[in-house]
Amino acid sequence: MFIENIDYENKEILIAIPLTTTSGKIRVKQRDNIYGYGTPFATRKNRFNLRNYIEWQIGYDIDIKSEKKNLTTIKHITFKGFNGKTKYLYELSEYLYYLVKFKVISLGELEKTQNFIESLDENSLIDRHPHCLIKRTHPHEEIINRVNFEILKVEYPQLIHRFRNYEIITEITIREKQRAVGVQPMLYFCFPITELICKEQLIGRTAKTKEFAYFKFNRENSFIVLEMIKIFGMLSKAHQFDIIQIIKKIKNDSSLWKT
Repeated sequence: MFIENIDYENKEILIAIPLTTTSGKIRVKQRDNIYGYGTPFATRKNRFNLRNYIEWQIGYDIDIKSEKKNLTTIKHITFKGFNGKTKYLYELSEYLYYLVKFKVISLGELEKTQNFIESLDENSLIDRHPHCLIKRTHPHEEIINRVNFEILKVEYPQLIHRFRNYEIITEITIREKQRAVGVQPMLYFCFPITELICKEQLIGRTAKTKEFAYFKFNRENSFIVLEMIKIFGMLSKAHQFDIIQIIKKIKNDSSLWKT
């Protein structure tokens, strides 16, 4: 989501998180634990509780022709993505840029991440990894309400990565592509609402109209950004290509390395 504030003195990035949207990239959901199936949560009707969490389908770029391009704060860096479109840095790559600018993430860490992603062969990427395949059982006949059916089961893999001892995780769900052949890994950044910064305590109350809370990236949790960049580079050939281009562009931006 959009950056609310960039604090150069304290080396922090404050990101606005909508609390009342029922669709889109960020939603408030509810579940008992990180392995449970999250269900949508109507924040205007129900009171926030400790089972609530933020599910954010975080991205790393935005098309320069997009109507939403004004959401990004970095317009001087562009790269050509795997799909041939020219993109701006956005969301995750934007946060990476500023954490590098703050010198919270070092050039050495960037290079190490780039080298790791470049070393991955295509068959080791998540969309082709043998442990991440979509599985289908053989069909068998079944009569339901006196109607003949053939039943089979489809198993979609889900990967969960914990960020050290945090209750903050990345979920990767693998589904078939809707408009093409093959599979599509989708990455979600998930964290409990107790990680949010808000003027008023959230637990025990409903959300106000069009209310926002805030999530902060700083020196303490900057490793989350770098690890998500690394994981994005593992998802597929297209993601691998894009992430390598992003890292190269940030490394080659001389303004970041001026003392």
